[in-house]
Order: sequence, then C-alpha cells, then structure tokens
Amino acid sequence: MRAAEALRLTAAASLPNVETLHLDAMDYVPSAFRKLYTDFYITLVNSYPTLWGMLYQRSSEADPDGPMQKLRRAVERLGTGDLRKAIDAFAPDAIVCTHFLPAEMLMHEIRRERMTVPVWVQVTDFDLHGMWVIPHMTGFFAASDEIAFRMRANRIEAQRVHTTGIPVMPEFTQPQDRQACAERFGLDPARPTIMLMGGGAGVGKLDEVAARLMQLEHDFQLIVLAGRNEAALARLKIQAVEQPGRLFPFGFTNEVALLMACSDLVITKPGGLTTSECLAMGVPMVVYAPIPGQEERNADYVLEQGAALKAVDLISLEYRVRQLLAEPERLTRMRECARRLGQPQAARRVLDIVQAQLDCRQSETIPVDH
Repeated sequence: MRAAEALRLTAAASLPNVETLHLDAMDYVPSAFRKLYTDFYITLVNSYPTLWGMLYQRSSEADPDGPMQKLRRAVERLGTGDLRKAIDAFAPDAIVCTHFLPAEMLMHEIRRERMTVPVWVQVTDFDLHGMWVIPHMTGFFAASDEIAFRMRANRIEAQRVHTTGIPVMPEFTQPQDRQACAERFGLDPARPTIMLMGGGAGVGKLDEVAARLMQLEHDFQLIVLAGRNEAALARLKIQAVEQPGRLFPFGFTNEVALLMACSDLVITKPGGLTTSECLAMGVPMVVYAPIPGQEERNADYVLEQGAALKAVDLISLEYRVRQLLAEPERLTRMRECARRLGQPQAARRVLDIVQAQLDCRQSETIPVDH
C-alpha cells in the first residue's frame, strides 16, 4: 500500500497533467480471503516463522498449473468483477500493481481479452517470489539489478524489465535538516540517536528490546515507533518516565522521515518498503530477527552491500549496538553504503517509464498526413 501511495503522491507532485487513483485490492475480495491475507499472515509470521518460511519457498516453486495454485486463483477471481467495475469507472490509461494479487486478478481479464489497459508490476522486495512472475503484463519494475536478472531468468522478456528501485513516499526523497528535526521532537541533535521500528502494526516485543538497550552504558537517545500497538506504547511510555531524555516512544505517525533524519542507526524488521526508506535517506540498519522468506532475502541484500548488520535475537542485537556505538567509524562506512544503495527517485522513474510507453502507443495510433 505504501508503494502505491508513493506513486500516487509523486504523480500528484510532479505530473500535473496526470490523474491517479489508488485502489486496494483487499477491498474487492471476499472477507474470508481478506482475513487470510492480513490477520492470519501476521499471526503466522509472529508465532510460526519457520512454517511461514517453508510456505514461502514452496509457493514460490509451485507449478503455476498445479491444483492448489488453480484453486487459489479461482478464489482470487471472486473479487475481480467488483475490482473491474472500480477500474472501469476511473477508465485509466495504465495500471501499476504493487502486489501480485491484483496483477493476477487482472491477468485473467487480459487473457480473455476483456481488458486492453497496460498493466505493470512493481516488485516490492529485494527478492522475486514465483507469484510475481505473471504473464500478459506490459512490464515489470525491479528493486535491484539482481532482481531484474532473476526476472529475465524467469523468462520475462528483457524489454519488459526495468530496474527502478522500490517507490518510497516523497518525504523520504527530500533532504532534511537534522537539527531542525531534532528540535521538533525534543531530541539533542548532537547525541547519537537510534531508531527502533515495529512497523505500522507495531510487530515485535518493542518494550523488551527498548528495556535491554536502555541498560547499555553508552550515551545515546532511543526513538521507538510502536505503530498501532497501543499496549506496547503504554509500556514504553512508563519506561520513558524512568529514562528522561533518553527514550522517546511514538505511536503511529506520519513523520517517520523526520524522525529518521535525526537517527544514526535504525533497528528494524527488513520489509521491502522500510528497507528502501532507510536506504533512500542513507541511514544504516541493524535488521532484527528477519522472518524466513522475503525478510531474509531483503536482509541478505543490505548485508551483502555493507549497509546493515543482522541480529538474530536480543543478545546479538545488544552486541551489534554496542559494537557500532563503540566504533563510530564503522557506522560512518555503513551510512556511505546505504547512501550508495538508496534510490529515492524510484517512484518518478516508474512513472516516467509508464508515461513514455503511453506516449509511444499514442504516437503509433495518430494518423499522419503526408
């Protein structure tokens, strides 16, 4: 959803003649299917991560024409009619899907020649799961050169593959003044600052992690983003009273980019969007307890490129943080690697490619009087 919204907002800011609409495919599928995709997924990755990793790998390698895959697509198609009505009402010239679910739903319409609108696919991880490889798409946007290579290896024509990065919200693409941002939140811009993120849902035992980090003897500030996890936020606020000027808890906020501008290090689960946001702002990471599957693949990418360290549990997290606070020059090198990897203009690249293809199609259909 964040990648789609990033595209919408970027178009609104930079392409005044382009009108955009952000549709959530989850609004058009049966409620039981929607619950499976959301609540069940969060429960699975939190309580049974190894099982999720196995399902991720098996589903990626599954035969697209196998019985289970056919059943899954049949369930998906139950929502296609309502989604088509919403699309037809807007009458777009192009569609960009930031999840494989709507792309698969629309693929069936294209295959049956009930839709002629170009449909593009933006992969939102530094991995290529098999479900992203969808026929009849106009083109694909890859997070990195390696993912583009994997796309071509999966028989996607080279001319359909574009390396753009993952779209991030406009606020992550703008330079921010650290001192001004720090003053906004009551932080000291001169002190080392660490941000601990739990995502929009506040996933993870954030209060336990914060308590462990607050025991370190190093002088630093800790920002904790609890998202919509009200219980964790309440416990963090109690801790903050005991750690004045050191611990700064926040609930769900739209000012993550400003808080990140104050940060020297981010501790986070390595989701594709969060990872891309950190890289866009040049902030190094400690990727914490990545779940098997897409998070492990995202973690591998930033680890290999020198922009992150990995902590598999709370003990290793404490060790990594101690290490980086004691070796600021290492943190500086990681920041340089993050800046090199960051692709803050990914959304604009995607829009420019889509627009160029539309302009090309239009020029081919305009008659020329000789």
